[in-house]
Amino acid sequence: MKILFKLLLIVSTLTFLPSISSAADRPNVLFIAVDDLRPELGCYGESHIKSPHLDRFAASARIFKRHYVQVPTCGASRYALLTGHRPTLPVHQSNDAIRNLLKADQEERATAFPQVFRDNGYHTVCTGKISHYPDGRIYSYEMQGDGRLEMPFSWDEVGLPAGQWTHGWPAFFGYASGEGRKRGQSPPFEAMDVEDEGYPDGLIANSAIETLRRMKNYDQPFLLSVGFFKPHLPFCAPKKYFDLYDPAEIELSLNPDKPKGTAPQSWHGSGEMFGNYKHPDGSRNDPAHHRNLRHAYYACVSYVDAQIGKVLDELETLGLADNTIIVVWGDHGWHLGDHNIWGKHTNLERAVRSALIVRTPNMNSPGQLTDAIVESVDLYPTLTDYCQLPKKGLTLDGLSLRPVLDNPQHPGKTAAFSAYRGGQTMRTDRYRLTIYPPNKKKPEAVELYDHETDPLETINVADKHPEVFKKLRVQFEERSPRYVR
Repeated sequence: MKILFKLLLIVSTLTFLPSISSAADRPNVLFIAVDDLRPELGCYGESHIKSPHLDRFAASARIFKRHYVQVPTCGASRYALLTGHRPTLPVHQSNDAIRNLLKADQEERATAFPQVFRDNGYHTVCTGKISHYPDGRIYSYEMQGDGRLEMPFSWDEVGLPAGQWTHGWPAFFGYASGEGRKRGQSPPFEAMDVEDEGYPDGLIANSAIETLRRMKNYDQPFLLSVGFFKPHLPFCAPKKYFDLYDPAEIELSLNPDKPKGTAPQSWHGSGEMFGNYKHPDGSRNDPAHHRNLRHAYYACVSYVDAQIGKVLDELETLGLADNTIIVVWGDHGWHLGDHNIWGKHTNLERAVRSALIVRTPNMNSPGQLTDAIVESVDLYPTLTDYCQLPKKGLTLDGLSLRPVLDNPQHPGKTAAFSAYRGGQTMRTDRYRLTIYPPNKKKPEAVELYDHETDPLETINVADKHPEVFKKLRVQFEERSPRYVR
Protein backbone atom coordinates (compact mmCIF):
# COMPACT_ATOMS: atom_id res chain seq x y z
CA MET A 1 0.00 0.00 0.00
CA LYS A 2 2.85 2.43 0.86
CA ILE A 3 4.57 1.64 -2.44
CA LEU A 4 1.30 2.25 -4.33
CA PHE A 5 0.84 5.57 -2.52
CA LYS A 6 4.39 6.68 -3.43
CA LEU A 7 3.80 5.72 -7.08
CA LEU A 8 0.55 7.70 -7.16
CA LEU A 9 2.31 10.67 -5.57
CA ILE A 10 5.10 10.57 -8.17
CA VAL A 11 2.60 10.29 -11.06
CA SER A 12 0.46 13.11 -9.73
CA THR A 13 3.52 15.32 -9.22
CA LEU A 14 4.80 14.67 -12.73
CA THR A 15 1.33 15.40 -14.10
CA PHE A 16 0.99 18.60 -12.11
CA LEU A 17 4.35 20.22 -12.71
CA PRO A 18 4.17 20.60 -16.50
CA SER A 19 0.82 22.39 -16.20
CA ILE A 20 2.39 24.96 -13.87
CA SER A 21 5.32 25.42 -16.24
CA SER A 22 3.13 25.71 -19.33
CA ALA A 23 0.81 28.15 -17.56
CA ALA A 24 3.75 30.36 -16.63
CA ASP A 25 4.93 30.38 -20.25
CA ARG A 26 1.57 31.32 -21.70
CA PRO A 27 1.01 34.91 -22.84
CA ASN A 28 -0.86 37.40 -20.72
CA VAL A 29 -4.04 38.98 -22.08
CA LEU A 30 -5.04 42.63 -21.82
CA PHE A 31 -8.63 42.94 -23.02
CA ILE A 32 -9.94 46.51 -23.39
CA ALA A 33 -13.63 47.11 -24.04
CA VAL A 34 -14.87 50.53 -25.17
CA ASP A 35 -18.57 51.42 -25.11
CA ASP A 36 -20.19 52.75 -28.32
CA LEU A 37 -16.92 53.10 -30.24
CA ARG A 38 -17.37 53.68 -33.96
CA PRO A 39 -14.45 52.56 -36.16
CA GLU A 40 -13.54 56.19 -36.87
CA LEU A 41 -9.96 56.54 -35.70
CA GLY A 42 -6.80 57.69 -37.41
CA CYS A 43 -5.69 54.08 -37.85
CA TYR A 44 -8.89 53.44 -39.85
CA GLY A 45 -7.94 56.18 -42.26
CA GLU A 46 -10.17 58.82 -40.69
CA SER A 47 -8.83 62.24 -39.76
CA HIS A 48 -11.77 63.95 -38.05
CA ILE A 49 -11.29 62.23 -34.66
CA LYS A 50 -7.97 62.59 -32.84
CA SER A 51 -6.81 59.21 -31.51
CA PRO A 52 -3.00 59.31 -31.34
CA HIS A 53 -2.59 56.61 -28.67
CA LEU A 54 -4.76 54.01 -30.39
CA ASP A 55 -3.15 54.91 -33.69
CA ARG A 56 0.29 54.28 -32.23
CA PHE A 57 -0.84 50.94 -30.81
CA ALA A 58 -2.48 49.99 -34.11
CA ALA A 59 0.84 50.46 -35.89
CA SER A 60 1.98 47.30 -34.10
CA ALA A 61 -1.30 45.40 -34.38
CA ARG A 62 -3.96 44.17 -36.81
CA ILE A 63 -6.76 46.63 -37.58
CA PHE A 64 -10.06 44.99 -38.51
CA LYS A 65 -12.08 47.15 -40.90
CA ARG A 66 -15.05 44.78 -41.04
CA HIS A 67 -15.69 43.54 -37.52
CA TYR A 68 -19.33 42.93 -36.61
CA VAL A 69 -20.99 42.46 -33.24
CA GLN A 70 -23.79 39.95 -32.75
CA VAL A 71 -26.26 42.33 -31.09
CA PRO A 72 -26.18 46.15 -31.24
CA THR A 73 -26.83 46.75 -27.56
CA CYS A 74 -24.42 46.68 -24.61
CA GLY A 75 -25.32 43.67 -22.48
CA ALA A 76 -26.31 41.32 -25.29
CA SER A 77 -23.24 42.17 -27.37
CA ARG A 78 -21.05 41.42 -24.38
CA TYR A 79 -22.88 38.17 -23.70
CA ALA A 80 -22.10 36.97 -27.24
CA LEU A 81 -18.47 38.05 -26.88
CA LEU A 82 -17.98 36.46 -23.46
CA THR A 83 -19.71 33.15 -24.22
CA GLY A 84 -18.86 32.78 -27.90
CA HIS A 85 -22.55 32.17 -28.63
CA ARG A 86 -24.77 33.78 -31.24
CA PRO A 87 -28.19 35.01 -30.12
CA THR A 88 -30.81 32.29 -30.59
CA LEU A 89 -33.40 33.32 -27.98
CA PRO A 90 -35.01 36.68 -27.17
CA VAL A 91 -33.10 36.80 -23.89
CA HIS A 92 -29.83 36.70 -25.86
CA GLN A 93 -30.75 40.09 -27.34
CA SER A 94 -31.46 41.62 -23.95
CA ASN A 95 -29.16 43.61 -21.70
CA ASP A 96 -30.06 41.05 -19.02
CA ALA A 97 -28.58 38.17 -21.02
CA ILE A 98 -25.51 37.79 -18.83
CA ARG A 99 -27.38 38.11 -15.57
CA ASN A 100 -29.95 35.51 -16.63
CA LEU A 101 -27.61 33.03 -18.28
CA LEU A 102 -24.47 33.05 -16.12
CA LYS A 103 -26.19 32.67 -12.74
CA ALA A 104 -24.28 31.10 -9.87
CA ASP A 105 -27.20 28.75 -9.12
CA GLN A 106 -27.73 27.64 -12.71
CA GLU A 107 -26.78 24.05 -13.44
CA GLU A 108 -26.72 24.40 -17.23
CA ARG A 109 -24.81 27.61 -17.80
CA ALA A 110 -22.72 29.05 -20.56
CA THR A 111 -19.01 29.23 -19.84
CA ALA A 112 -17.55 32.71 -20.25
CA PHE A 113 -14.01 32.84 -21.60
CA PRO A 114 -12.58 34.51 -18.44
CA GLN A 115 -13.72 31.42 -16.52
CA VAL A 116 -11.72 29.19 -18.87
CA PHE A 117 -8.67 31.34 -18.21
CA ARG A 118 -9.23 31.28 -14.46
CA ASP A 119 -9.76 27.51 -14.43
CA ASN A 120 -6.45 27.05 -16.24
CA GLY A 121 -4.08 28.98 -14.04
CA TYR A 122 -4.63 32.62 -15.06
CA HIS A 123 -5.19 35.40 -12.55
CA THR A 124 -8.31 37.13 -13.87
CA VAL A 125 -9.18 40.75 -13.08
CA CYS A 126 -12.06 42.94 -14.22
CA THR A 127 -12.09 46.69 -13.71
CA GLY A 128 -14.86 48.82 -15.21
CA LYS A 129 -17.57 47.59 -17.56
CA ILE A 130 -16.92 44.21 -19.17
CA SER A 131 -20.26 42.54 -18.59
CA HIS A 132 -23.40 44.68 -18.55
CA TYR A 133 -23.18 46.04 -15.01
CA PRO A 134 -20.44 48.66 -14.76
CA ASP A 135 -18.93 47.31 -11.55
CA GLY A 136 -19.66 43.65 -12.23
CA ARG A 137 -22.30 43.47 -9.48
CA ILE A 138 -26.04 43.27 -9.99
CA TYR A 139 -27.52 46.56 -8.82
CA SER A 140 -30.05 48.79 -10.49
CA TYR A 141 -29.48 52.51 -10.79
CA GLU A 142 -31.46 52.92 -7.54
CA MET A 143 -29.18 50.37 -5.81
CA GLN A 144 -31.87 47.71 -5.91
CA GLY A 145 -30.56 44.16 -6.13
CA ASP A 146 -28.43 41.97 -3.95
CA GLY A 147 -25.02 42.92 -5.34
CA ARG A 148 -24.21 39.41 -6.55
CA LEU A 149 -21.39 39.08 -9.04
CA GLU A 150 -22.76 39.08 -12.56
CA MET A 151 -20.09 36.59 -13.62
CA PRO A 152 -19.42 34.63 -10.43
CA PHE A 153 -17.05 32.05 -11.91
CA SER A 154 -14.88 34.34 -13.98
CA TRP A 155 -12.94 36.76 -11.81
CA ASP A 156 -10.35 36.61 -9.07
CA GLU A 157 -10.82 40.37 -8.70
CA VAL A 158 -13.74 42.47 -9.90
CA GLY A 159 -14.89 46.01 -9.24
CA LEU A 160 -14.91 49.65 -10.16
CA PRO A 161 -13.07 52.62 -8.63
CA ALA A 162 -16.25 54.69 -8.32
CA GLY A 163 -14.57 57.72 -6.76
CA GLN A 164 -17.03 60.48 -5.95
CA TRP A 165 -19.86 58.53 -7.55
CA THR A 166 -21.68 56.27 -5.11
CA HIS A 167 -21.55 53.09 -7.22
CA GLY A 168 -21.32 51.79 -10.76
CA TRP A 169 -24.41 53.17 -12.44
CA PRO A 170 -24.01 56.84 -11.36
CA ALA A 171 -20.36 56.53 -12.40
CA PHE A 172 -21.35 55.09 -15.76
CA PHE A 173 -23.69 58.05 -16.36
CA GLY A 174 -21.44 60.35 -14.32
CA TYR A 175 -21.03 64.11 -14.38
CA ALA A 176 -18.06 65.88 -12.81
CA SER A 177 -20.20 66.95 -9.84
CA GLY A 178 -20.44 63.34 -8.69
CA GLU A 179 -24.05 63.09 -9.78
CA GLY A 180 -25.42 60.55 -12.18
CA ARG A 181 -27.98 61.04 -14.89
CA LYS A 182 -31.45 62.24 -14.01
CA ARG A 183 -33.63 60.88 -16.76
CA GLY A 184 -34.97 63.60 -19.01
CA GLN A 185 -33.36 66.36 -16.91
CA SER A 186 -29.59 66.01 -17.37
CA PRO A 187 -27.66 67.43 -20.34
CA PRO A 188 -26.39 65.05 -23.04
CA PHE A 189 -22.81 66.33 -22.73
CA GLU A 190 -20.50 68.15 -20.33
CA ALA A 191 -17.00 69.67 -20.60
CA MET A 192 -15.69 70.59 -17.16
CA ASP A 193 -12.16 71.88 -16.65
CA VAL A 194 -10.98 68.90 -14.59
CA GLU A 195 -8.16 66.38 -14.71
CA ASP A 196 -8.70 63.01 -16.32
CA GLU A 197 -9.69 61.60 -12.92
CA GLY A 198 -12.53 64.10 -12.78
CA TYR A 199 -14.54 61.58 -14.77
CA PRO A 200 -14.69 57.81 -14.14
CA ASP A 201 -12.62 56.59 -17.08
CA GLY A 202 -9.55 58.31 -15.63
CA LEU A 203 -10.04 56.30 -12.43
CA ILE A 204 -10.49 53.08 -14.41
CA ALA A 205 -7.18 53.68 -16.21
CA ASN A 206 -5.41 54.29 -12.90
CA SER A 207 -6.91 51.11 -11.46
CA ALA A 208 -5.69 49.10 -14.46
CA ILE A 209 -2.19 50.57 -14.07
CA GLU A 210 -2.06 49.74 -10.36
CA THR A 211 -3.24 46.20 -11.14
CA LEU A 212 -0.54 45.71 -13.77
CA ARG A 213 2.12 46.79 -11.30
CA ARG A 214 0.92 44.19 -8.79
CA MET A 215 0.60 41.39 -11.30
CA LYS A 216 4.07 41.92 -12.75
CA ASN A 217 5.44 39.94 -9.82
CA TYR A 218 2.87 37.14 -9.92
CA ASP A 219 4.09 33.66 -10.82
CA GLN A 220 1.10 33.07 -13.10
CA PRO A 221 -0.11 34.72 -16.32
CA PHE A 222 -2.97 37.19 -16.15
CA LEU A 223 -6.12 38.17 -17.97
CA LEU A 224 -6.79 41.85 -17.25
CA SER A 225 -10.11 43.09 -18.63
CA VAL A 226 -10.59 46.85 -18.61
CA GLY A 227 -13.96 48.34 -19.56
CA PHE A 228 -14.08 52.06 -20.38
CA PHE A 229 -17.39 53.93 -20.37
CA LYS A 230 -16.86 56.63 -22.95
CA PRO A 231 -17.95 57.51 -25.55
CA HIS A 232 -21.25 56.22 -24.15
CA LEU A 233 -23.82 58.89 -23.28
CA PRO A 234 -23.68 61.30 -21.60
CA PHE A 235 -20.80 62.67 -23.64
CA CYS A 236 -18.80 63.95 -20.66
CA ALA A 237 -15.05 64.53 -20.81
CA PRO A 238 -12.49 67.02 -19.48
CA LYS A 239 -12.57 70.32 -21.33
CA LYS A 240 -9.10 69.86 -22.76
CA TYR A 241 -10.42 67.10 -25.01
CA PHE A 242 -13.21 69.32 -26.31
CA ASP A 243 -10.55 71.95 -27.01
CA LEU A 244 -8.83 69.60 -29.45
CA TYR A 245 -11.59 70.37 -31.97
CA ASP A 246 -12.81 73.44 -33.79
CA PRO A 247 -16.62 73.18 -33.74
CA ALA A 248 -16.85 75.04 -37.04
CA GLU A 249 -14.88 72.26 -38.77
CA ILE A 250 -17.06 69.41 -37.53
CA GLU A 251 -19.10 67.99 -40.39
CA LEU A 252 -22.60 66.62 -40.05
CA SER A 253 -23.70 63.13 -41.06
CA LEU A 254 -23.22 62.17 -44.71
CA ASN A 255 -26.44 60.12 -44.63
CA PRO A 256 -28.89 61.93 -42.31
CA ASP A 257 -32.08 60.48 -43.83
CA LYS A 258 -33.88 57.19 -43.38
CA PRO A 259 -32.92 54.63 -46.02
CA LYS A 260 -35.41 54.62 -48.90
CA GLY A 261 -37.68 51.61 -48.68
CA THR A 262 -36.51 50.65 -45.19
CA ALA A 263 -38.65 48.37 -43.05
CA PRO A 264 -40.42 50.16 -40.17
CA GLN A 265 -38.66 47.86 -37.70
CA SER A 266 -35.26 49.18 -38.80
CA TRP A 267 -35.79 52.72 -37.58
CA HIS A 268 -36.42 54.13 -34.10
CA GLY A 269 -36.95 57.51 -32.49
CA SER A 270 -33.58 57.76 -30.72
CA GLY A 271 -34.98 57.45 -27.22
CA GLU A 272 -31.50 56.77 -25.85
CA MET A 273 -30.55 60.33 -26.77
CA PHE A 274 -33.76 62.36 -26.85
CA GLY A 275 -35.71 60.46 -24.20
CA ASN A 276 -33.00 60.20 -21.56
CA TYR A 277 -31.50 63.70 -21.77
CA LYS A 278 -32.75 67.27 -21.84
CA HIS A 279 -32.27 69.15 -25.10
CA PRO A 280 -33.15 72.71 -26.16
CA ASP A 281 -36.56 73.08 -27.78
CA GLY A 282 -36.45 72.33 -31.48
CA SER A 283 -32.97 70.81 -31.34
CA ARG A 284 -34.06 67.41 -32.65
CA ASN A 285 -33.64 68.77 -36.18
CA ASP A 286 -31.21 71.62 -35.49
CA PRO A 287 -27.89 71.26 -37.36
CA ALA A 288 -26.09 73.42 -34.77
CA HIS A 289 -27.19 71.07 -31.97
CA HIS A 290 -26.21 68.07 -34.06
CA ARG A 291 -22.75 69.59 -34.49
CA ASN A 292 -22.47 70.10 -30.71
CA LEU A 293 -23.38 66.46 -30.10
CA ARG A 294 -20.85 65.20 -32.61
CA HIS A 295 -18.21 67.49 -31.11
CA ALA A 296 -18.90 66.01 -27.67
CA TYR A 297 -18.70 62.44 -28.99
CA TYR A 298 -15.35 63.18 -30.65
CA ALA A 299 -14.04 64.66 -27.39
CA CYS A 300 -15.06 61.52 -25.50
CA VAL A 301 -13.24 59.31 -28.00
CA SER A 302 -10.09 61.41 -27.55
CA TYR A 303 -10.50 61.17 -23.77
CA VAL A 304 -10.77 57.40 -23.73
CA ASP A 305 -7.94 57.20 -26.27
CA ALA A 306 -5.71 58.98 -23.76
CA GLN A 307 -6.73 56.58 -20.97
CA ILE A 308 -5.97 53.55 -23.11
CA GLY A 309 -2.62 55.12 -23.94
CA LYS A 310 -1.75 55.34 -20.25
CA VAL A 311 -2.50 51.65 -19.72
CA LEU A 312 -0.53 50.57 -22.80
CA ASP A 313 2.42 52.75 -21.81
CA GLU A 314 2.50 51.14 -18.36
CA LEU A 315 2.41 47.68 -19.90
CA GLU A 316 5.47 48.66 -21.92
CA THR A 317 7.25 50.26 -18.96
CA LEU A 318 6.78 47.12 -16.88
CA GLY A 319 8.32 44.95 -19.59
CA LEU A 320 5.10 43.00 -20.10
CA ALA A 321 4.13 44.11 -23.59
CA ASP A 322 6.14 41.56 -25.56
CA ASN A 323 4.36 38.60 -23.95
CA THR A 324 0.85 40.04 -23.82
CA ILE A 325 -2.01 39.67 -26.27
CA ILE A 326 -3.81 43.00 -26.48
CA VAL A 327 -7.38 43.41 -27.72
CA VAL A 328 -9.21 46.72 -28.11
CA TRP A 329 -12.88 45.97 -28.81
CA GLY A 330 -15.87 48.23 -29.37
CA ASP A 331 -19.08 46.64 -28.11
CA HIS A 332 -21.09 48.01 -31.10
CA GLY A 333 -21.33 51.02 -33.34
CA TRP A 334 -23.44 54.14 -32.94
CA HIS A 335 -25.53 56.40 -35.19
CA LEU A 336 -24.37 60.01 -34.82
CA GLY A 337 -27.35 61.31 -36.76
CA ASP A 338 -26.86 58.75 -39.53
CA HIS A 339 -30.23 57.65 -40.91
CA ASN A 340 -31.77 60.27 -38.61
CA ILE A 341 -30.88 58.09 -35.61
CA TRP A 342 -28.87 58.92 -32.49
CA GLY A 343 -27.93 55.67 -30.80
CA LYS A 344 -27.43 52.01 -31.65
CA HIS A 345 -30.29 49.44 -31.63
CA THR A 346 -30.59 48.85 -35.39
CA ASN A 347 -29.58 46.13 -37.83
CA LEU A 348 -27.87 48.69 -40.05
CA GLU A 349 -24.13 48.75 -40.74
CA ARG A 350 -23.54 51.76 -38.52
CA ALA A 351 -24.83 49.97 -35.41
CA VAL A 352 -23.38 46.47 -35.86
CA ARG A 353 -19.91 47.41 -37.14
CA SER A 354 -17.39 48.44 -34.51
CA ALA A 355 -13.70 48.89 -33.88
CA LEU A 356 -11.44 45.88 -33.31
CA ILE A 357 -7.65 46.06 -33.01
CA VAL A 358 -5.63 43.02 -31.92
CA ARG A 359 -1.94 42.48 -31.28
CA THR A 360 -0.30 39.14 -30.61
CA PRO A 361 3.33 38.49 -29.71
CA ASN A 362 5.58 38.24 -32.78
CA MET A 363 2.76 39.25 -35.13
CA ASN A 364 3.27 39.01 -38.88
CA SER A 365 2.86 42.22 -40.89
CA PRO A 366 1.92 44.48 -37.96
CA GLY A 367 0.17 47.76 -38.61
CA GLN A 368 -1.84 46.56 -41.58
CA LEU A 369 -5.58 46.87 -41.99
CA THR A 370 -7.58 43.86 -43.07
CA ASP A 371 -10.83 43.70 -45.04
CA ALA A 372 -11.59 40.25 -43.62
CA ILE A 373 -15.12 39.79 -42.33
CA VAL A 374 -14.94 38.81 -38.65
CA GLU A 375 -17.28 38.74 -35.66
CA SER A 376 -17.16 39.32 -31.92
CA VAL A 377 -17.84 35.64 -31.26
CA ASP A 378 -14.47 34.92 -32.89
CA LEU A 379 -12.52 36.45 -30.01
CA TYR A 380 -13.29 33.62 -27.56
CA PRO A 381 -11.75 30.86 -29.75
CA THR A 382 -8.94 33.23 -30.74
CA LEU A 383 -7.81 33.87 -27.18
CA THR A 384 -8.10 30.25 -26.09
CA ASP A 385 -6.23 29.24 -29.25
CA TYR A 386 -3.25 31.55 -28.67
CA CYS A 387 -3.12 30.75 -24.95
CA GLN A 388 -3.39 26.99 -25.57
CA LEU A 389 -6.37 26.54 -23.28
CA PRO A 390 -8.40 23.32 -23.46
CA LYS A 391 -11.66 23.45 -25.41
CA LYS A 392 -13.09 20.21 -24.03
CA GLY A 393 -16.82 20.53 -23.54
CA LEU A 394 -17.01 23.95 -25.23
CA THR A 395 -19.32 24.53 -28.16
CA LEU A 396 -18.49 27.88 -29.72
CA ASP A 397 -20.05 29.66 -32.67
CA GLY A 398 -16.96 31.65 -33.64
CA LEU A 399 -13.73 30.77 -35.43
CA SER A 400 -10.20 31.62 -34.38
CA LEU A 401 -8.86 34.78 -35.99
CA ARG A 402 -5.39 33.26 -36.29
CA PRO A 403 -5.51 33.04 -40.13
CA VAL A 404 -6.23 36.77 -40.38
CA LEU A 405 -3.81 37.72 -37.62
CA ASP A 406 -1.12 35.76 -39.46
CA ASN A 407 -2.05 37.17 -42.87
CA PRO A 408 -3.92 40.49 -43.29
CA GLN A 409 -4.79 39.52 -46.87
CA HIS A 410 -6.86 36.57 -45.70
CA PRO A 411 -10.47 37.23 -46.78
CA GLY A 412 -12.00 36.05 -43.52
CA LYS A 413 -15.52 34.68 -43.36
CA THR A 414 -18.18 34.33 -45.98
CA ALA A 415 -20.59 36.32 -43.79
CA ALA A 416 -21.23 37.89 -40.41
CA PHE A 417 -24.55 37.67 -38.59
CA SER A 418 -26.22 40.05 -36.17
CA ALA A 419 -29.71 40.35 -34.73
CA TYR A 420 -32.00 42.90 -33.11
CA ARG A 421 -35.65 44.00 -32.82
CA GLY A 422 -36.93 40.63 -34.00
CA GLY A 423 -34.87 40.67 -37.19
CA GLN A 424 -31.62 39.13 -38.28
CA THR A 425 -29.03 40.58 -40.62
CA MET A 426 -26.23 39.06 -42.67
CA ARG A 427 -23.22 40.96 -44.04
CA THR A 428 -21.35 39.41 -46.94
CA ASP A 429 -18.45 40.89 -48.85
CA ARG A 430 -20.82 43.00 -50.97
CA TYR A 431 -24.30 42.91 -49.45
CA ARG A 432 -26.26 43.35 -46.26
CA LEU A 433 -29.45 41.29 -46.12
CA THR A 434 -31.89 41.84 -43.25
CA ILE A 435 -35.06 39.82 -42.72
CA TYR A 436 -37.84 40.50 -40.22
CA PRO A 437 -40.04 37.39 -40.05
CA PRO A 438 -43.83 37.73 -40.30
CA ASN A 439 -46.02 37.87 -37.23
CA LYS A 440 -49.74 38.29 -36.51
CA LYS A 441 -49.56 42.02 -37.18
CA LYS A 442 -46.99 42.39 -39.97
CA PRO A 443 -45.84 40.45 -43.02
CA GLU A 444 -42.22 39.57 -43.62
CA ALA A 445 -40.01 42.60 -44.23
CA VAL A 446 -36.78 42.41 -46.22
CA GLU A 447 -33.92 44.82 -46.76
CA LEU A 448 -31.02 44.47 -49.16
CA TYR A 449 -28.17 46.98 -49.35
CA ASP A 450 -25.46 46.85 -52.00
CA HIS A 451 -22.24 48.08 -50.41
CA GLU A 452 -20.45 48.22 -53.74
CA THR A 453 -22.72 51.01 -54.98
CA ASP A 454 -24.24 52.21 -51.69
CA PRO A 455 -21.81 51.90 -48.74
CA LEU A 456 -23.93 54.23 -46.60
CA GLU A 457 -27.00 51.99 -46.95
CA THR A 458 -29.33 54.65 -48.29
CA ILE A 459 -31.56 52.54 -50.59
CA ASN A 460 -33.20 49.16 -50.01
CA VAL A 461 -32.82 47.33 -53.35
CA ALA A 462 -34.46 44.01 -52.42
CA ASP A 463 -37.29 44.51 -54.94
CA LYS A 464 -34.90 45.57 -57.71
CA HIS A 465 -32.65 42.51 -57.42
CA PRO A 466 -34.84 39.47 -56.65
CA GLU A 467 -32.23 37.08 -58.03
CA VAL A 468 -29.59 38.41 -55.62
CA PHE A 469 -32.05 38.23 -52.73
CA LYS A 470 -32.97 34.63 -53.59
CA LYS A 471 -29.33 33.55 -53.66
CA LEU A 472 -28.43 35.35 -50.45
CA ARG A 473 -31.47 33.99 -48.66
CA VAL A 474 -30.15 30.45 -49.05
CA GLN A 475 -26.92 31.51 -47.34
CA PHE A 476 -28.92 33.44 -44.74
CA GLU A 477 -30.98 30.37 -43.87
CA GLU A 478 -27.83 28.25 -43.50
CA ARG A 479 -26.32 30.74 -41.01
CA SER A 480 -22.90 29.31 -41.85
CA PRO A 481 -20.10 31.93 -41.67
CA ARG A 482 -17.30 29.71 -42.95
CA TYR A 483 -13.85 31.00 -43.73
CA VAL A 484 -13.31 31.83 -47.37
CA ARG A 485 -10.84 29.35 -48.81
